[in-house]
Amino acid sequence: MTKLKHAPSSTIASPTDLQNSPASKTHIVPGGHGHAFEVQKGTSFRIIDLHGRQIVDLMAWVLPYPSSLEHLSMSYTRYALHGSAPPAIGDCLVTNKQEPIFKLTADFCHTHDMTFMACNPAFYAAMDLAGHRNCAENIAEAMKPWGMRSYLEATAVDPFNVFQNTPDMALKDLGCSRPGDFVEFEVLKDAVVADGFGGGKATDVAVVTGLKSEKV
Repeated sequence: MTKLKHAPSSTIASPTDLQNSPASKTHIVPGGHGHAFEVQKGTSFRIIDLHGRQIVDLMAWVLPYPSSLEHLSMSYTRYALHGSAPPAIGDCLVTNKQEPIFKLTADFCHTHDMTFMACNPAFYAAMDLAGHRNCAENIAEAMKPWGMRSYLEATAVDPFNVFQNTPDMALKDLGCSRPGDFVEFEVLKDAVVADGFGGGKATDVAVVTGLKSEKV
């Protein structure tokens, strides 16, 4: 897929997407909340920043959860990619078994983070913002139907921070995505995926699942 600097704002479900992926579904995640969903090997999913400058914490666990004990791992991904720079088109995120789980097939932001933890209650309490919604609790809340009991289970997995500009903060803002920017991943293992966000002025994002995978 051709790399473009920014995606058009109508990329939630373009006519081409709908024709190629009639089984696709779009879920709007309210700002400051989380969402969890299962994905099947051979399909693709997309995360879209609807309003711009919204960071999304992405975590995933290989099914069946929690018995598989296998999850998306940023430390193993950094090792596989030989550093902490954002993945390029065709690169894979890997699990704690050092096996690929998602392949990046489209990216209209090109700026993401693989080093920061998910914000949690203590993170905001230290800033005198006790009770502030946070990524770890949002993800745990979304994962409750799969049996997650505490946000501490979420914090055991470092997230892939979609649209987070940690590597180049001297050059541009922490949140630098524009309205309509998105990332798309091909699914390489059956998994449950969770995303959450709660920092700053949280805005809605869209998650599109069931997309037909394209060769990259």
